[in-house]
Amino acid sequence: MKHIKLGDLDVSRIGLGCMGMSHGYTGAGSDDAESIRTIHRALDLGVTFLDTAEIYGPYVNEELLGKALKGRRDQAVIATKYGLVSHAGDGPWNLDSSPANIRRAVEGSLRRLGTDHIDLYYQHRVDPKTPIEDTIGAVADLVQQGKVRHIGLSEAWLDTIRRAHAVHPIAALQSEYSLWTRDQEEVLPLLRELGIGLVAYSPLGHGFLTGAIRSESDFGPDDFRATNPRFTGENFRRNLALADEVQAIAAEAGATPAQVAIAWLLSKGDDIAPIPGTKRVSRLEENAAADGLTLTAEQLAKLDSLPPAAGGHHNEAQMRMIER
Repeated sequence: MKHIKLGDLDVSRIGLGCMGMSHGYTGAGSDDAESIRTIHRALDLGVTFLDTAEIYGPYVNEELLGKALKGRRDQAVIATKYGLVSHAGDGPWNLDSSPANIRRAVEGSLRRLGTDHIDLYYQHRVDPKTPIEDTIGAVADLVQQGKVRHIGLSEAWLDTIRRAHAVHPIAALQSEYSLWTRDQEEVLPLLRELGIGLVAYSPLGHGFLTGAIRSESDFGPDDFRATNPRFTGENFRRNLALADEVQAIAAEAGATPAQVAIAWLLSKGDDIAPIPGTKRVSRLEENAAADGLTLTAEQLAKLDSLPPAAGGHHNEAQMRMIER
């Protein structure tokens, strides 16, 4: 597995998103043993960049990752996130990036992950109640204390990124970026000006771009995609055509649609690290193999010209937490 730099942080070119092992999707949390095997296999393959957050569960995904990394912590680059749990009493799904909340959050994450430091600590969503300077200042204090190595943002936009970076170097912005979510291309010039890497979550369009999802009944009511505009009604039917286009190029390239979607992202620059999520060893192996796939200029041009997906990439409540 090739490696790249996010700011000064060295990571595997492709990472592993751990959220779905415990949270968000149908079947999450039902097979921790297979999830741990997947994490171990990732390390064996050189996929060392592992992504979690305190909100996933909440808390149980960090605990799972901590359990999986016992005896192997030094092989992993751990990224986790704060700011979607208020530890002052409001609880999960409340934006709180106040310095006091960050100080509480980091101690819980360190304990659950079974480590004395977090390699990359992201603000999960921008908190409009707390100036970004105060938030990053608090995390910079954690860097001084040795509890955090590098600082990240997630789903922040241009002004916030600039202001945050002026307080302390930002290593990475994690935002949704894929063949069907392209707005990060507006942010990339600023990231490159400042030397900030882009971590692309949901590079497979929450599984849609793999071609495996053909019906709205393919996921249960406990799956967050059941309320995602791209997975419902007429939008779903229109977006099937996008998945079919990716499938056609995959057949031509002798690869899977997932590998094509990841390879397209890798072609966009050596400062972009996709973190496809899975809880299965077989899918992990498939995704990691995209590191060795080179698409032709013609194939890349066809993918670039795909129309945008129909529907927003999150539901209304989630979009209110995304800075644009």
